[in-house]
Amino acid sequence: MEYEYRFQVRLHDTDHAGVVFFAHLFTHAHDAYEAFMASVGLGLGALIADGVRLPVAHADADYLLPLHHGEEVAVTLAIAELGRTSFTVAYEFRCDGELRARLRTVHVFLDTQSGRPADLPQDMRAQLGPFGLEDD
Repeated sequence: MEYEYRFQVRLHDTDHAGVVFFAHLFTHAHDAYEAFMASVGLGLGALIADGVRLPVAHADADYLLPLHHGEEVAVTLAIAELGRTSFTVAYEFRCDGELRARLRTVHVFLDTQSGRPADLPQDMRAQLGPFGLEDD
């Protein structure tokens, strides 16, 4: 199963060449991630208030085609990997069905006392699991 998030490219997203500045796709990916987490009952505000830390340990992107001001973009998000202490989120950015970019972020669950990676809680695994790519 996948989660879908939509946005419109704003002028402030673009660079002098008139296309989305590469780093801004990570901002939109994080917006999609926050909306997704809230939709599965893992709102980041509540997690942070509870002392949960899920920092990004790795991020990468493949830029396939440019995105331009005013375009409507659909971001599909799925859990590409659900590890012992981390999970990988895969994002696909599409405009009119055409794949424009792929991004991945790896989030690590940290023990708040030691600051070291810790096992993902079972309830979190259960909430993220249905969005795994292997379930497609």
